[in-house]
Amino acid sequence: MTPMLVQHHPHPASAPPATDAPGRARDWAEIQERMLVPLYEAVYEHLEVGTGTRLLGLGCGSGLALLMAAARGARVTGVDTDHARVDLAKERLLPGSADAAGHGETKLLYGGPAEAADATRPAYNLITAFQPIGCTAGDSEGLVPALASGVRLAERGSAVVLAGWGPPERCATSTVLRVAGRLTERLRTRVGWRPATRDDLEDVAARAGLKPDGSGRVACPFGYADVDSAVRGLFSTGLFDAAVEASDQSTVEKEVTEALHPYVRPDGTVWMPNVFRYLVARIP
Repeated sequence: MTPMLVQHHPHPASAPPATDAPGRARDWAEIQERMLVPLYEAVYEHLEVGTGTRLLGLGCGSGLALLMAAARGARVTGVDTDHARVDLAKERLLPGSADAAGHGETKLLYGGPAEAADATRPAYNLITAFQPIGCTAGDSEGLVPALASGVRLAERGSAVVLAGWGPPERCATSTVLRVAGRLTERLRTRVGWRPATRDDLEDVAARAGLKPDGSGRVACPFGYADVDSAVRGLFSTGLFDAAVEASDQSTVEKEVTEALHPYVRPDGTVWMPNVFRYLVARIP
């Protein structure tokens, strides 16, 4: 599925800074999150997600992947440490709900997997971690303990899905992400863009005690209505935060804008082909 082009922001001065959590989360939900829809669809088709699925989404963000699973009949629970994104997920999945955490088949919670424990409900049989790894140094470090915690809430044999960026030569966005690497390297900081490797996902699965059971690659082009929307969407990922800290936001935005020029079409839209990879692992 090709992601729809996003609407133009009427008065966009710049991307919201990291300190503007609601603004950053809104940009993620309205611009960036949908770029991974083909990934979500491919995984759900691969695993035949449906009415028998009890899904725990780690780092659920603003809930689009959960919404798609719920539309297939799955019972979904999502956890995330980003309060602003979870608030938006609640607006999507629990409109008008008086229960802050959720009700019925759907639950959305602040925090980590431990918050999703519920002795009154059957164990989960699918865990997803759709936030792609293999992009910045150390971006998988927090995922291993989260997986270990989530696995304790699931049945043996349950599927655990990890996602990662594809090879840099197959991801046009990698040329833009290198801006972050260049700026952070100037101050010799550890956190910056790095090329993805094929073994990133397998390494995380092994450290979490999981057994690989299949994988796939999915085309996820990033399409934006204009350069401004592209900058706002990319900044909402948080991948440029270290570069901003090492430099300043206006400098990073300027360099990102320049890096986007090769992908601007004659009509002003931005189109960057990318490939993402997913790994299905099993709980032994």
